[in-house]
Amino acid sequence: MTKQNISSRIVLPGRNDPCWCGSGRKYKVCHAQIDERVEQMRALGHEVPRRDMLKTPEQIEKIKKSCAVNMAVLDEVTAHIREGMTTAEIDRIVRETTKRLGGIPAPLGYEGYPYSVCTSVNDQVCHGFPSEKVVLESGDIVNVDCSTIVDGYFSDSSRMFCIGEVSAEKKKLVEVTRECVQRGLEQVRPWGFMGDMGQAVNDHARANGYSVVREIGGHGVGLEFHEDPWVSYVTKRGTEMLLVPGMIFTIEPMVNMGAPDVCYLEDNDWEVYTEDGSPSAQWEIMVLVTQNGHEVLCW
Repeated sequence: MTKQNISSRIVLPGRNDPCWCGSGRKYKVCHAQIDERVEQMRALGHEVPRRDMLKTPEQIEKIKKSCAVNMAVLDEVTAHIREGMTTAEIDRIVRETTKRLGGIPAPLGYEGYPYSVCTSVNDQVCHGFPSEKVVLESGDIVNVDCSTIVDGYFSDSSRMFCIGEVSAEKKKLVEVTRECVQRGLEQVRPWGFMGDMGQAVNDHARANGYSVVREIGGHGVGLEFHEDPWVSYVTKRGTEMLLVPGMIFTIEPMVNMGAPDVCYLEDNDWEVYTEDGSPSAQWEIMVLVTQNGHEVLCW
C-alpha cells in the first residue's frame, strides 16, 4: 500500500438523529463528541481518519468472528509445524482448516498471489511462497502469515516459529520483534497518533541493534484485506494519523538483524528478502482503538 492523503471533511447528522454508526442511539449520545473532536484536530492541521475507516459495532462483531477463525487456523499450524515438513504442508493445513471452519483464505488469488498463506523463512522478510522444495530444518526461523475471510469480513495475523535448535542470536531477534509489537501496542490509545506507536517499535528494535523495514508496513483491515491507513514503524511520536475509536489496523513490524534494506525475488515480484542476507522476523496482530484504549482482535 502507498500512503495517500485520506482526510476528508465529514457531514454531521442532527444531534437527535440516529447515529451514523448504526448503534440505534441518538447521535448526540453516541458519536457526536468523537466527531467534534476529530474536526477540532483536523482544524489544527492533523491527519484524521475518514468516517468509513471507523468500524461500526455491527462490523466489529463480524470482524471478530473472522479473527476467531484466523487464530484457530494459526493454532492448527502451531500444533503441527516441525522440522522436516515442507512449507507446502503448512499451506495445505491453512487451506483445509480454513475451509473446515467456514472461512476462505484471503491471500489465495489476491492480486494474483497463488497460495493460501505466506511462509517466510530466515532471510525472507515477507510474502514467502509455500513450496514442496522448502523443507524446514533445525535452526530455521519461519513466519506464518495467515489471513481469513468469514462472511465477507477480513482478519490478518502472523506468528514466528523457531524450528529445532535455533541459535541464541536468532531466538533473540524473534523475541525482540515480539517485544516491539508489544511496545507499539502500549501506545495505541484514542487521540494519540500512529507515530507514537511507530516510534515505540523502532526505538526498541534499534536499542537491541536491529533495524526496521521502511518500505513495507501495516494496514487497516476488516471490510477489505488491505485498507487505509498505511502503517509505518519508522515514524515519530506526535505525527501521522490521529487514532480514533473504531479504527482497526495491524501492527506487524519486519525487524532485520542487519540493515533495513530489502529486495524482491525477480521471479515473482512477491517474495521479499533482506538485501544483506541477514535474518528477519515479524509478528502481526490486529488492534481496535476503543474509547478507553485498545483491544487486540487477532494474534
